[in-house]
Amino acid sequence: MISRARSLVVTTPNSCLFSSSPKPNRDSAILERLHHKDWLTPKEVTNLVNSLTHPSSALTLFNLYSSRKDYNPTEPFCTSLITKLAQAKLFDPIHTLLQRLKLDQNPQQRRHFSDEFFFTLIRVYAHVFNRIDRAVETLFDMPSFGSWPSTRTFNSVLNILVNAKLYEVAHEVYVAGPTRLGVEVDACSLNILIKGLCGCGKLEDAFKVFDEFPKMGCEPNLRTFSTLMHGLCERGMVDDAFGLLERMERSGVCADAVVFNILIGGLRKQGRVEEGKEMLERMMGKGCYPNESSYQEVLYGLLDAQRFCEARGVMERMVLKGFGPSFVSYKVMIKGLCKSNLVGDVDWALRQMVKQGFVPRMGMWKQIVKCVVSQETGSGCVSFDGILN
Repeated sequence: MISRARSLVVTTPNSCLFSSSPKPNRDSAILERLHHKDWLTPKEVTNLVNSLTHPSSALTLFNLYSSRKDYNPTEPFCTSLITKLAQAKLFDPIHTLLQRLKLDQNPQQRRHFSDEFFFTLIRVYAHVFNRIDRAVETLFDMPSFGSWPSTRTFNSVLNILVNAKLYEVAHEVYVAGPTRLGVEVDACSLNILIKGLCGCGKLEDAFKVFDEFPKMGCEPNLRTFSTLMHGLCERGMVDDAFGLLERMERSGVCADAVVFNILIGGLRKQGRVEEGKEMLERMMGKGCYPNESSYQEVLYGLLDAQRFCEARGVMERMVLKGFGPSFVSYKVMIKGLCKSNLVGDVDWALRQMVKQGFVPRMGMWKQIVKCVVSQETGSGCVSFDGILN
């Protein structure tokens, strides 16, 4: 399982890993404390780490501290050190620190680290260094440090794998979690698995997981239904998505703007523009206020259908509500209006576009100029001076 997510790791001697270089003067006084023979408590050393101005100085501090007789890498110290090393993008020293901590473990004097410590470490590996293999290894290595992962930490690894599209590894971790780590799977775990299955096109398997909710003592929530609806709409099964909406509402789960946006987007892809507009009104009837994406999906549908007058109405409505139509919306709108020789509407769309902070590109200007010069001169012409000033 871990080998699938593992990247090649080149080991380097500790002397190279912890080689120090001259540090900024601001941190010199802090590092000088570690050259003194006076005893330092773990709290004092942790404060020294947190006081460092430059994260790269943490490497020198660790090198000095680990050679002292009062070396005592407590969890607060390790958390602060890892945070600083991560800020300096120093991966190898973090790995070596963990290896040393593991060697320090013994039955007589076992050093325990909390789930929160490993949650932080896993996120550092995944998000700072993009080492998902280390994140997975750390999850399964937690018991050797006297710690067992919480469902939260377990779910964070699952989510990292799914977001990275490592669906097979995510499934293997999901299966191994309860047996090897004693993790209690919850609704969030199942939702992440459903997201992964939908992401790799295994919609039938996703619904099998959905059917497992009652057996696991879990209740499907808004995230569960919205993920499945998105999967259905992506496969063109919009009517099935609406059927799931009815099931969701019967179960007492209220739809939010995200759910409605998914359905409106699904209708738009099938060219069902009127139904998309009706869904926008239905939202407000249910006490769910449309957001910018709601209007944008309806707008795209109208533009796709070349219903430019209605599209203008939606644009005006968006602007009144403080929403900004996208650059693509204006681009498609102006292109369509130019083809229809609706010069007055081109004038309006161009002015609105500039007010929104968008800059027309050369291709768009060519379309506008071609539209204008093809018309007879008169009141219908676009006033470029007003737009450019």
